[in-house]
Amino acid sequence: MTNQEIVQKLWNECNVLRDDGVSYQDYITELTYILFLKMSKEQDEEKDIPEKYRWDNLVNKEGLELKNFYRQLLLDLGNPEVVKSERINAIYANASTAIDEPANLEKIIKDINDLDWWSAREEGLGDLYEGLMEKNANEVKSGAGQYFTPRVLINMMVKMTEPKIGDRCNDPAAGTFGFMVAADQYLKDKTDDYSELSEEKYDFQVKEAFSGMELVPNTHRLAIMNEYLHGMDGRLEQGDSLSANGKWMKNFDVVLTNPPFGTKKGGERVTRDDLTYETSNKQLNFLQIIYNSLKRDGKARAAVVVPDNVLFADGVGEEIRKDLLNKCNLHTILRLPTGIFYAQGVQTNVLFFTRGEEDKDNTKETWIYDMRHQMRSFGKRNPLNDKDFAEFEKLFCVDDRSKRKETWDKEKNPNGRWRKFTIDEIKKRPNTSLDISWMSDEEEHETKSLKEILSGMNEKSKAISEAIAELNKALEGIDDSEDE
Repeated sequence: MTNQEIVQKLWNECNVLRDDGVSYQDYITELTYILFLKMSKEQDEEKDIPEKYRWDNLVNKEGLELKNFYRQLLLDLGNPEVVKSERINAIYANASTAIDEPANLEKIIKDINDLDWWSAREEGLGDLYEGLMEKNANEVKSGAGQYFTPRVLINMMVKMTEPKIGDRCNDPAAGTFGFMVAADQYLKDKTDDYSELSEEKYDFQVKEAFSGMELVPNTHRLAIMNEYLHGMDGRLEQGDSLSANGKWMKNFDVVLTNPPFGTKKGGERVTRDDLTYETSNKQLNFLQIIYNSLKRDGKARAAVVVPDNVLFADGVGEEIRKDLLNKCNLHTILRLPTGIFYAQGVQTNVLFFTRGEEDKDNTKETWIYDMRHQMRSFGKRNPLNDKDFAEFEKLFCVDDRSKRKETWDKEKNPNGRWRKFTIDEIKKRPNTSLDISWMSDEEEHETKSLKEILSGMNEKSKAISEAIAELNKALEGIDDSEDE
């Protein structure tokens, strides 16, 4: 039995719980509680679990006894006074069950026990768990301002930033830790699962190389489980990166992330005091946090997913863009197609930049690849695949970006996807806007749906509203009445 088949079987168990009113999000959380115990047994890693709560004891319980036992198990495993394991405490923090019917709980536990776990171990328990989270992402769509990032996009961003052994990598909006898991796998593939490393370097990769912070407790729970099943043990905290709790995230070699979109509730300002520009716009704050968290060595780099408004927002948005262009070499922007995220119509881009040794005039030119116009339709039934990024990856020129000039000719290919803009050209644009498009829209206007057009208008409208809110905030307390 393949992992894909196991994932489908596990997901089908959700049908058992519909009468209990269990949502998909509750179900993936419930599965995490149960699967942690089973997978700990399969990996012979039960030493930190009290003997009475280990898998073999759980699977032998039935009926009301099982229900009461399971509820106490959830309480005790999340209690640091009972279990002295930070990882277990994090997975079961404030845990409770949404399953009310004992027979349903018993069926799920026994069905999980009867799966082909030998095959699952061979293919990788981490891959199996990620398959479940992908199913959940398709059903849940989004939450708490987050959008789940397609794995093919994550892998491309990792490949283009080329993490190295010894690099300190971070995701300040960790989600389920997908970026860091992918970066870890990228390096494992290059080093035969780290077997080529010295003991010291191996310990660094497992315990220090990958870190992150996630705001939403349930998502953090999934991230901890994902990290564990991939043999990683880095710093993965639950909290708000935009608060003082996130100030530990500094001096990184690589940042890979897809920060949440939107504004702080009520328009309040970020609570960190180490940012130059104040705004309630989450993605603009995350962008500041990211480029300021990179080492100033001319090598530290980032790949960040941002919505279109980051590229054109005026006021403080323009000041943050200028700061980015000064402190970093914003060498590449990838304009992503619509429909690749689970919230339809969200217009996004990937910014690729490298922090300079000094904080001025680091960007000399920016290359933009337009993957948005005249593309096939994307969606749940038409997802991104590796081939979609093949041309971009070739033109990106990971090894030597100076070779890019050989791949572009404005005169011969005026409507091509690949275009260079000098910093002087960018500075002459209104608001120093990076929202640049040159490709013909004729085909797109013919195929774009009304929903997509309205979504694009809504995005622009939100950016205007945010700019007005910023202006109103700036004008607070200013008396503009005429002198008498």
